[in-house]
Amino acid sequence: MGIVKDPIMSQEGAYCLKGKNAIVTGGNRGIGLGIATAFAQQGANVGIMCRNQESAKAAVAEFSEKYDGTFRCYAVDISDMQQCRDAVAAFIADFGSVDILVNNAGVAVAGDVLDMDEDLTDWFHCIDIDLNGAMRMSYIVGKYMRDAGKGGKVINITSNSGAIINKPVTFAPYHAAKAALNHLTRDLAVEWGKYGINVNAIAPGYTYTDMAAKMPDEVKDEIIEKIPMGRFGQVSEIGALAVYLASEASNIVTGVVVTADGGYSLAV
Repeated sequence: MGIVKDPIMSQEGAYCLKGKNAIVTGGNRGIGLGIATAFAQQGANVGIMCRNQESAKAAVAEFSEKYDGTFRCYAVDISDMQQCRDAVAAFIADFGSVDILVNNAGVAVAGDVLDMDEDLTDWFHCIDIDLNGAMRMSYIVGKYMRDAGKGGKVINITSNSGAIINKPVTFAPYHAAKAALNHLTRDLAVEWGKYGINVNAIAPGYTYTDMAAKMPDEVKDEIIEKIPMGRFGQVSEIGALAVYLASEASNIVTGVVVTADGGYSLAV
């Protein structure tokens, strides 16, 4: 493509996703739901892929009532390659194409490595979901995007734990998986740039979700003391970042890991 004269893109509507077809894994709750909601608010058609279909159907019903796009949910366990293939095929059959993939589904496994069972079950389960699951979905959707010839956006949801060791709870499998996914993001960005596919990651810190709401107040207070911004993030703020990375406004941005943790990783 070489050097192209800058058309000076208008910022009006620069973040609009109207007509774009987006897959969000784990889009039924927490950060994933925040991203799916932000996409719907910006006009995207959204397919939520997850195991819990009850909560996914509730989200789809709410979106359909509030927003103008088309919304669907698909049952999938991202640790199963065939389920991933089937879910993506169903999405493309329903929407005709896929423009955006958000790899958000994941698990967090806590505990000391030396306390794991002899088969390291927790280790392999976390790696298989958080890293391999994102790879399965990226491989399937990436091949479609390449063959369709229209480019696309892949956004991996990692964690500030991919760059630091969060304490006091030990999360070695989670930390390792997120660090690897950060680097996979950079690798795929280099590989897929020639196809017009942008690959980026968002690395949230402590974010106010249902899980965070269940933390004891003293634990939350201890964490907040270490956050320079003095609060947890909101899922809508992660959603706003995802909208930027999914939109045409970020077409030159690829291979970037955006940390969104209120400065926590700088101060610990």
